[in-house]
Amino acid sequence: MKLLTKTNQIYLGFSLVIYLLTALVFYQIIRLLIYDEVESRLQVERKDFETYVREHNAWTDSPYFVENKIDVIPVSRRGPVREAFTDTLIKNRYDDKLIPFRQLTFYEPIKGVIHRVSIRKSLIQTYRLIEVISVAMVLFLGLLLLGMFWFQRKLSGRLWLPFYDTLSRIKRFDLNNDTSLELSKPAITEFNELNDVLQKMAAKMQQDYRSLKEFTENASHEMQTPLALINAKVEQLIQTEKLTETQTHWIESIYQASRRISRLNQGLLLLAKIENRQFSDSQPIDLASLLAEKLTDMDEVLSFKQLSVNVQTTSPFEVQLPAALADSLVTNLVNNAIKHNQPSGHIELTSTAELLCLSNTGGQLISDPERLFERFKKESTGPDSVGLGLSIIRQICDSYGLSISYRETSGIHQFCISRV
Repeated sequence: MKLLTKTNQIYLGFSLVIYLLTALVFYQIIRLLIYDEVESRLQVERKDFETYVREHNAWTDSPYFVENKIDVIPVSRRGPVREAFTDTLIKNRYDDKLIPFRQLTFYEPIKGVIHRVSIRKSLIQTYRLIEVISVAMVLFLGLLLLGMFWFQRKLSGRLWLPFYDTLSRIKRFDLNNDTSLELSKPAITEFNELNDVLQKMAAKMQQDYRSLKEFTENASHEMQTPLALINAKVEQLIQTEKLTETQTHWIESIYQASRRISRLNQGLLLLAKIENRQFSDSQPIDLASLLAEKLTDMDEVLSFKQLSVNVQTTSPFEVQLPAALADSLVTNLVNNAIKHNQPSGHIELTSTAELLCLSNTGGQLISDPERLFERFKKESTGPDSVGLGLSIIRQICDSYGLSISYRETSGIHQFCISRV
């Protein structure tokens, strides 16, 4: 969820709560004001009633009080001394509908007899007035809320433009290019400080990246040259006829160790290049077809180890990968399937448009399957194994939007690649 959307949701929710509370408070205030006005009129009617009784010392229905309903009932004894305002409902004699009234009840002596006097005033017009005011209030507050929400959204969008501009430029920033990260100078202090910090970080990252890239390139060149020289000299020594059996054994050990260091160096440098995104020539590659070709190329090795191969590709499994990394991925997969297979074993390749699997027979897994893709975690103890093959496969998959999984069922070891 975008920050602006989240902010607007919080603002809208808070505004709705305030809006409802304001509407309720406003409604109660209007109701109290109108009731106060009605009660004031009833008090005036009471004074008029008392004045009429004092002047005439009697009570008869008077046209003067035709606006309100007045009940005058003699009582045997005086009730409560204080007056009381109450709400009541009276049935309309024309349509039998109940009409709301506000009623004032008090006691008045007439000719020496205490009478209970109830003066009522209809609240229909009052309720209608409250309804009109409430509807008007709801419409007004609703329009005000929508207007403020629209204004706040537009304002927030404008205020956050420098941030989105910075985000867009960071997304386009590439460490492989020598171009430095150029950010704008917004008028907002916080965004300006953020851009300054990001530019300094980007410059430091570019410098570190160039240093690391130079190191890997230099290490690749400077280490491979002496290793190649050592291997060549050792091969010449092995071909010497005057060596004793012990010397030959020592030289072969040196040769195997030198080759292992060379492979280890190549594997670590390849991992560093993958992590640093130094491969940029991605292209559509059918991994299923490439794996099938690699198995065909390894036909002599497969025949020597008496391994059978079954290829079932229902559809291509195309991914975006640099050609060099795709070749490294399938080579490591095939080498792993051959190296950890059993005599007269089996290798099976299956693929669909969404899943590519390579299975092989083999012994029981010794190490933890969760740690199988860690560096230098290997099942084989042979001198040819450096423990980086599966790590390279995992790093390639992680860097190019793929996922690799492993499972073992009844002696069948299966590696599957899918898209994330």
